Amino acid sequence: MNTIASRPVDAVIAGIRALIGDRLSTAQAIREQHSRGEDQTPPTLPDAVAYVETTEEVSRILALCNQHGVPLVAFGAGTSLEGHVNPVRRGISLDLSRMTNILEVNAEDMDCLIEPGVTRHQLNDFLRDQGMFFPVDPGSHCTIGGMCATRASGTAAVRYGTIRENVLGLEVVLADGRVIQTGGRARKAANGYDLTRLFIGSEGTLGVITRIRLRLHGIPEAMSAAVCQFPDLKSAVETTIATMQAGIPVARIELLDADQMQACIAYSKLEGYRATPTLFLEFHGSPAAVQEQAETVEAIATEMGGEGFAWATDAEARNRLWKARHDAYWAAVALIPGYRAITTDVCVPISRLAEAILGAKADAVAAGATTCIVGHVGDGNFHQVILYDPNDPQGHEKAWEIDRRIVARGLALGGTCSGEHGVGLGKREFLEQEHGPEALALMRGIKTGFDPKGILNPGKMFRN
Repeated sequence: MNTIASRPVDAVIAGIRALIGDRLSTAQAIREQHSRGEDQTPPTLPDAVAYVETTEEVSRILALCNQHGVPLVAFGAGTSLEGHVNPVRRGISLDLSRMTNILEVNAEDMDCLIEPGVTRHQLNDFLRDQGMFFPVDPGSHCTIGGMCATRASGTAAVRYGTIRENVLGLEVVLADGRVIQTGGRARKAANGYDLTRLFIGSEGTLGVITRIRLRLHGIPEAMSAAVCQFPDLKSAVETTIATMQAGIPVARIELLDADQMQACIAYSKLEGYRATPTLFLEFHGSPAAVQEQAETVEAIATEMGGEGFAWATDAEARNRLWKARHDAYWAAVALIPGYRAITTDVCVPISRLAEAILGAKADAVAAGATTCIVGHVGDGNFHQVILYDPNDPQGHEKAWEIDRRIVARGLALGGTCSGEHGVGLGKREFLEQEHGPEALALMRGIKTGFDPKGILNPGKMFRN
């Protein structure tokens, strides 16, 4: 007769406790903290949470889980928006947030080696006095390991690229506990399958990242930020398109529609701005280059109906501006007290951006929904925060139906269902639409090859 004590997970919990002691927790509150990210998927409590500190611990825990067929989900800061860290089949939540060592900084070659629990803020604070920075900026206080797992992007990707372009190599623990190294310090290589890029964006379904070799960049000599407001959404989007097609190397160009600006004005106390479509911009380079870029974009914006630039040249003013942009999601959620939100993440070719954004807003208006659009529009990526009443039995499903229409339009315009948030649970239904059954079957085959027992973050990316 089977009893609870004979469950495979109990043998795993006992083994992990023998390995890491009180860094293994089965407390209700700790399990609840690891039951989901910042999304609206129903939470699932893991059986236990393991706080690891070394690659060796990760390796031994994975080998133990693999031996007993117990699911394991890697957890960083829990900021994901697509259900990536929800342990839908329970098991072990592997918390990597204590692996925060910056192991190497090679100033001459502009690279560094870090552990996955290091955050962007921590790394840049460490690098500042050395004249370098790490540019990938998703906005949230996330770990760089989580950024690698979800193929993160953010506000500076239009100039510096996404996390994919800024990772040189990885250390990864496979499902059975083996440890492999991918990539290296060389800036290019043609030496076999590109395993580094395979793990970037794999969402913890192929292995657990334990070290990351990053490309660094020099801090620009000059930086300047500006805000430009527009009479309508179309003018703001067309300014973005014209700027990018002119080849102006803007460092950031972010769009906020009228509803998002209303939310940010209230939430972040953005005094002096109106609730109209707005572009936040930033320029990097030499003083002369920054001035030239800004003047060119200002001329384009003025021609499109933009109402002048409000400049923010000192660091404090720039930081305040970008803090408001990074808090845009929370500002949108706070726009209607008591409401909840789901977020879209469509990315389209820059020439189709106006059709995608204007159509997405029209979909929401037609459905009678309040939505806020915010986006890294320089690379064709935008998010629509769809607010819904949790007391309405159909509210959540109505919001998802708007999302489906927005994604369908994005795909029809040659875009993707996820520019930077990844797939997780939230985007699984769109994956076959975008890639087709043959490509999806190949992806499933890769998953099976790396993780034959299916213990690594099960239920993510693929339905059924």
